[in-house]
Amino acid sequence: MKIAVTGASGLIGSALVPHLRARGDEVLRLVRRTAVAPDEVQWDPVAGTVDLDGLAGIDAVVHLAGAGVGDRRWSDSYKRTILDSRVDGTRTIVEAMVALEPRPRALVAGSAIGWYGDTGDQAVDETAPAGTGFLADVVRAWEAAADPAREAGIRVTHARTGLVVSADGGAWQRLFPIFKAGLGGKLGSGRQYWSWISLRDEVAALTFLLDNTELSGPVNLTGPDPVTNAAVTEAMGRVLRRPTLFAVPAFALKAVLGEFSTEVLGSARVLPAVLADAGFTWQDPTVESAIRTALDQ
Repeated sequence: MKIAVTGASGLIGSALVPHLRARGDEVLRLVRRTAVAPDEVQWDPVAGTVDLDGLAGIDAVVHLAGAGVGDRRWSDSYKRTILDSRVDGTRTIVEAMVALEPRPRALVAGSAIGWYGDTGDQAVDETAPAGTGFLADVVRAWEAAADPAREAGIRVTHARTGLVVSADGGAWQRLFPIFKAGLGGKLGSGRQYWSWISLRDEVAALTFLLDNTELSGPVNLTGPDPVTNAAVTEAMGRVLRRPTLFAVPAFALKAVLGEFSTEVLGSARVLPAVLADAGFTWQDPTVESAIRTALDQ
């Protein structure tokens, strides 16, 4: 296939692009600066522009671009950046796809398990309605921005990704040095569920969504067994052979992280029902396996 990827330099995109090329796909990377390499296509999601000639003949788009949710404290202006980067970027790439002739057949659109909000101990799958809170509102608008592609006959899947276990980015990039130093511990009560996925399973799942033409709509990209933060803490201690005694109280997280602490302390027990039913096989079915894989990469 000929596939265009936005967010190709991010944690997931930088792993996905070489994976797709290794299996024989032609991959174009959308960049915001002037395109200088043969595999680059310029776009500007803020201005709403894309080099359509550069996208000629593509079969699918994997859209991963968006401002980092946990990269900085949530001021009002940064919350607007989080929302706009997703909605504007999706709208821009969808308008480009619809304008192409022939049109690409598929859009695998990045999304997040933030859709479900805080689910407590309740397990939820793709049939669950949207929850409440800032991220739930963001994901609702983010996914809705892809509706024109679906209406134009393009197959759209929303890859609702959980916490990606990697030493190169995301939450675990921050956790590994702390736990390696023997300073790790549970966050808050530790009873909140974390729905995680290893980076290699994330890449495999996105590829699975590209290939399976019968899959559309929301698909949870998480491991098959969400676990509590306390269980994650225990697994980190076992793998790294370090003590995990330094629990971080909720009030300290709130002081340091501000509103974003509600996401760290919130519980999301999300099950990947669509992937499981479609026959997807996880290389890292447990969080301990995902942690070991991240350390080996």
